[in-house]
Amino acid sequence: MYVAYGWPKLLSIGTSSPQPVVHLSVQAGWLLLVTSTQVQVWSADQHTTKLGQFKRELQSREGANIHALWSEKGNTVAVLTSESYLHFYHIKASEKQLRSSVHDNLELTLVNVIFSSSVDVALYNRSVTVSCIAGDVFNIILGLSNNCLRIVSWSGEVLGVSDVLQDFVPASEAIHSFEANRAAVSPSGGLVHQSSFPLSPRLPLSPVSVGDDTKIPKRTSGLFQLLVSAELRLLVAIFTEGTVALCNVSGKGSKQGTEITPERWIGVFDAVCASIAHDQQYLAVGTKRGSVELFNLADSASYLRTISLVDWGYAVEDTGPVSQVIWTPDNRAFAVGWKNRGLAVWSASGCRLMCTIRQGSLSNSQSPSLRVNSDRSMSEPMVQGVGALAWGHHAYELYAVERGSTLRFFEFRFAKSSSSQNIAGITDVWQLMHGADRVLLVQSDENNDVKSHHLVIPHSYILDNWPILQVAGNEDGTYLAIAGRQGLILHDVQVKKWRVFGDVLQERQVHCVGVVWLGKIVVLCNHRKISNSYELCLYPRYHLDETSLLYRKQLPGKPIALDVWQDYILVTCPPFDIYVFKVHVQGELSPLRSATVQLFTVRELSIMSSRKSPVAMHFVPNVGPWSEGMANSWDSPRVGTNVYHGSELPGEAAKQPTRCMILRTDGELSLLDLDHGNERRLLSGVERFWLSNEQAKVEADPVKEDPCWAYGPQGMQVWYPSSTSNVVQSPSVRQLEPELDFDREVYPLGLSPAAGIIVGISQRLTLSGCILMPCFEPTPQAQPILPCLLWHLLQRNKSEDALQLAKLSEGLPHFSHSLEWLLFTVFDAAMSSQSTNKRRGRNIAVKRTIFLLLQQVCNLIHNFQEYLDVLVSVARKTDSRHWPELFAVAGNSIKLFEECLEKGLYRTATCYILVIEKLEGPTISQHNAIRLLKVRFLLRCGREDEAQEKEVPRYGNGLISSLLGLTISTPWVEKEQNFAVVKRTLEEHASFLMRKLELRDLVAFVKATQFDFTAFLYTERGKAARLDDFASSLLIVGQKLNMDELEGRQDAEFLLTHMCSVGFQEWTVVLATLLRRVEVLLETFHGDSRLWQAYSHTLQGSPMFAEEYKDLLAALELEMSITNS
Repeated sequence: MYVAYGWPKLLSIGTSSPQPVVHLSVQAGWLLLVTSTQVQVWSADQHTTKLGQFKRELQSREGANIHALWSEKGNTVAVLTSESYLHFYHIKASEKQLRSSVHDNLELTLVNVIFSSSVDVALYNRSVTVSCIAGDVFNIILGLSNNCLRIVSWSGEVLGVSDVLQDFVPASEAIHSFEANRAAVSPSGGLVHQSSFPLSPRLPLSPVSVGDDTKIPKRTSGLFQLLVSAELRLLVAIFTEGTVALCNVSGKGSKQGTEITPERWIGVFDAVCASIAHDQQYLAVGTKRGSVELFNLADSASYLRTISLVDWGYAVEDTGPVSQVIWTPDNRAFAVGWKNRGLAVWSASGCRLMCTIRQGSLSNSQSPSLRVNSDRSMSEPMVQGVGALAWGHHAYELYAVERGSTLRFFEFRFAKSSSSQNIAGITDVWQLMHGADRVLLVQSDENNDVKSHHLVIPHSYILDNWPILQVAGNEDGTYLAIAGRQGLILHDVQVKKWRVFGDVLQERQVHCVGVVWLGKIVVLCNHRKISNSYELCLYPRYHLDETSLLYRKQLPGKPIALDVWQDYILVTCPPFDIYVFKVHVQGELSPLRSATVQLFTVRELSIMSSRKSPVAMHFVPNVGPWSEGMANSWDSPRVGTNVYHGSELPGEAAKQPTRCMILRTDGELSLLDLDHGNERRLLSGVERFWLSNEQAKVEADPVKEDPCWAYGPQGMQVWYPSSTSNVVQSPSVRQLEPELDFDREVYPLGLSPAAGIIVGISQRLTLSGCILMPCFEPTPQAQPILPCLLWHLLQRNKSEDALQLAKLSEGLPHFSHSLEWLLFTVFDAAMSSQSTNKRRGRNIAVKRTIFLLLQQVCNLIHNFQEYLDVLVSVARKTDSRHWPELFAVAGNSIKLFEECLEKGLYRTATCYILVIEKLEGPTISQHNAIRLLKVRFLLRCGREDEAQEKEVPRYGNGLISSLLGLTISTPWVEKEQNFAVVKRTLEEHASFLMRKLELRDLVAFVKATQFDFTAFLYTERGKAARLDDFASSLLIVGQKLNMDELEGRQDAEFLLTHMCSVGFQEWTVVLATLLRRVEVLLETFHGDSRLWQAYSHTLQGSPMFAEEYKDLLAALELEMSITNS
């Protein structure tokens, strides 16, 4: 998984006039950039710098450069020109060094781009032109305008011509044969799902006999692009009309045309570009519709899925057709560039990882293809479309050249997560991603908010060892092991200190290809380049030095998977040899004491299988469901040799792990029996999986079985190992499962069982006023996992386990939301199945199962205090027509209302009033509404202890307004009598607030209930609303209103308006003084000199008020003197 971070780096191509970039690729630490007249070589490492170039005249008779190809051997570049000439260049390192003006110790070796030769590949036939180029390490394949293929060696020798694509069914006929399948295409032109395309929808290419009278005429469409995969022995040909053909290339290379055999068409009609993922055997095809179609080459090029920005509101008019598609080196993601605007990165499963187009920055009615030149638009990368793309060697960088007159050259930085981090228990503290020079830690803070933190590697280490290649965290999250090109560095997360090899010579001998933690020991797999051998090295975390090396074990080859469980180490070497080692530590590992470490080989297993090679392997628990009742599901054994070494330690044989999980490059997830080599297939199409950390489980944990999690094109999936089948896949119960998927722009990093959440990451664009370019910020997301776990347990009739799990999770921050989510999902599915049964008259068993599950969920939630809130919240989110079914299972609405009153949950009780009205009728709901209103306010009026009330006494939440709407506005019987009761209750509560001078509560109460405050003041002038002493009233009222806050001053203005309207003089004087309202005070004192004198004497005579209101008194005295004169 990849995520962009930081500001994109803008590079300068350095051409005097804008020239289109025709090629961009990375190889051997160099970046090759080819324009119409130049061949440039840049450094593609820590600092992207131009190292050398070759420039020729644009007016050359051989034409401008249009395509280029870089050989993987010999550093030879072949450049095709518009006049069908093939130029060969050699790239050689020079003896000159380029010193950096910024970094004193940085020296880059310059390169020489040497023109070698020029070959007329059209063979002096100007009626035929060369339109495209592809090749492998052996030869170059050229696509001609007459659809022939010309084979040329890397030395420029023309080896032959193949016309296999010329004499086969033309694309027009192929398209005609597909018309029957076009109904399976979505309105936007994209395929909706796999079943929309038949299993074999392509028309196989078949040769036409020369002597046939009905020979199909030659095609008018020419070759547009060629792709060659030596690993898959495949040639992909894209024609200008938009069709795609697959050809087989024999294993001897492509020296002769007869070795290229056409096979089939791909089901795309408007293709413009393509890219091959060799490991997964996926073909990504960019279309004129702006979408990317994925096909599975391992399954007869069957359709997989469509990748498009349509779901984000962007049509083809906004972005234009696809111009570039390119996979990452590990084939886990691919970048897509559009011709008119925008660049995006997607995972193979269809998750959008990065996009340069800001959400909402385009509208289909205004923007699309107009050429924007404003500064605001130029602040968006790739705003004029993508001309060329290339991933860095480790995919930490994505190089992109913008189309148009600007020719801006961008470098985007990426961080990625390791596919081998699959133990859920390790992720309780943080999730890990790593960039070229940093580690991104995603963790929860003290408020349970998930945030990301950039841990930048010390410059002294990264300068010589760029980039970071391996990252691993220990079990408790206190240490990180980080390995670059050489050496190893440890980071103490708590004290924020680094530990490196003290001897630089020792550091240079360490080339880490894998690292894991075993307690306090760092298990390092080292590649010794001198002998080209691999070894396991065990170091203590307190000291990195050869003198502290605990153990060294030679390995037969480079590990492809590495894992640790308890004291056991799993190492898998190619082709598929598995070794299990037991680590025995005698003594204590500490700087003050010495310890002896021994390594025993307990298992050796060689697997012979036609399946894909593994990407990750992990031990699974050797107890419980993993070892019980699974024999019937094993596939046939594929064991070459199985050597079991009896442990030299007594009692260790029973503790050895006997199972491990395997994730292969094609996404197949399976369980391997280490005893017999049998394998059980679990899921397909998996990108990531997570297991629970059994070491973290306590003996008293009542939940005996932990689930497994997987992520792929189907989203997040969960299952239990004891299940005979994957219940998630069952269509009859799939609709019941609480939604686990994030949005398709959030990629899951892992699980945090301690927090009860799935942690994911998404991209956010932020703009700064001082920097033109936007900043890419990885933004963590969290989603509760408790609803899904409870659903699975209840589905398997394990109600007691579900209850115990819920009790263990009761303190989690998302607990109440999880219960509500679970109940809503099950109830919604029950109502959906009920309506389906009425229409179709079937699935009665499914309906019975769902309603039984609904009963189990209600029984579960009833054990917690959140039950009342959860139930009414679910009712408010569903159609009131289904309330009878819900409360028939959950309980009587009146009894639930009574329970709310007893517990002081008045806000929740208010919601139940609406339910009672729907289920029991208006008369009963009216009666209960009156009761609630009385209890709610009589408690506040001092008739009971105020401490019994459990809710915040604020009224902005609509509590009273909803009650008034129910009790007054509804035409019930005895309306006048009820209105009088409500009016009297509200007046009593207002009187109570006035007596207590709870003025802010009074204002909130009046605003929320539309209470007639003016009429109330007329009746209460000599009662609750009376102020006896001006000085004390001024002090207390000021404190109650909290005049330092804006809201307090607004409440004072509200009260002042009403007091002035009824002529409430003492309140008017107090409030106007607090607000410094001179005009109101002048109007009050006009004609009443005695009141003015008493007011002035009171303020001047009090030391507390004299200084505070000094300016107010001065202003009043001035105005009063003017008025009197």
